[in-house]
Amino acid sequence: MQLSDFDFDLPDHLIATRPAKPRTSAKLLVATSSEITDARVHDITRFFRPGDRLVLNDTKVIPARLTGYRHRDSAQGPVKAKIEVTLLEPKGEGQWGALIKPLKKIQEGEVIHFSGDFSAILESKEDGQAILRFDADGDAFEAALQASGAMPLPPYIAAKRTADEQDKTDYQTVFARHSGAVAAPTASLHFDEDLLQKLSDMGVEFSHVTLHVGAGTFLPVKVDDVTTHKMHAEWGRVSEAAAAEIAETKSKGGRVIPVGTTALRLIESAARDGVIQPWEGETDIFIYPGFEFQVTDALMTNFHLPKSTLMMLVSALMGQGRVREIYAHAIENNYRFFSYGDSSLLLPK
Repeated sequence: MQLSDFDFDLPDHLIATRPAKPRTSAKLLVATSSEITDARVHDITRFFRPGDRLVLNDTKVIPARLTGYRHRDSAQGPVKAKIEVTLLEPKGEGQWGALIKPLKKIQEGEVIHFSGDFSAILESKEDGQAILRFDADGDAFEAALQASGAMPLPPYIAAKRTADEQDKTDYQTVFARHSGAVAAPTASLHFDEDLLQKLSDMGVEFSHVTLHVGAGTFLPVKVDDVTTHKMHAEWGRVSEAAAAEIAETKSKGGRVIPVGTTALRLIESAARDGVIQPWEGETDIFIYPGFEFQVTDALMTNFHLPKSTLMMLVSALMGQGRVREIYAHAIENNYRFFSYGDSSLLLPK
């Protein structure tokens, strides 16, 4: 199984830099093993039935991009250097793993000053990353981030434009609860409260799980033999209540449909023994063709990067040949791709 098996040509103009407005007006490609239907997200009630369970990732994206300054005294007087910080993952007790640009301009023990009294000290450098300790924690830290930070837009959007205040709304789901992600569970961005209520009214049920999406989700696959790729790890939790709800739906013959690859990876991590169980920890589960799904019956997801682990995941669910047909249809019909793009509902059975 080669990396080239998951490649395709994507016209640059199909990379979305802003979401559809309203959220539910995005295109929706509904694919079974033999048919493709073009619809809109607000039509999704046509494709669900009472007893279906949607699994939603309720992680909350933090404004993880910060701009600050490092100050020093020199023979010529006080000098400062601009420092760009991208938070990657919490380490506890006010510490965060981070990327710093330029890393060489700051030394261990120096302080980066952001807006107001918000600052962090560089505690260590390792493997091109940094450990920062902030002077705020908990609610104070979150408030300072909201005031000073920008949303960590994916590299394929950031290359085209800078993040702005609108992204703090656009790049967040309406059911975000638990802070910690540095990338959004983007399939969920298509839902608004009205659509969720319509689904509930027709008998579709919901379970919430939490997986803090990390920057590693954008890391390229660098090996030709994809089976040797090492996945990044992300922290997640499936509560006792969520596990029980999903198990009950399976026992009653309902469909379990994760919204997004993050929710899918998490519930499959919690069901490796064949039955879903409460689960908490770091998962580096890698799903590629040949994977045996334990609880997932279908998937709602956006359109993914060529040669990415997410292309491998959807190929595991639908089959490599079928995914090539689905993506060819999407490109031919001008579906918008990636985080702010359109959506698909994949129904393998």
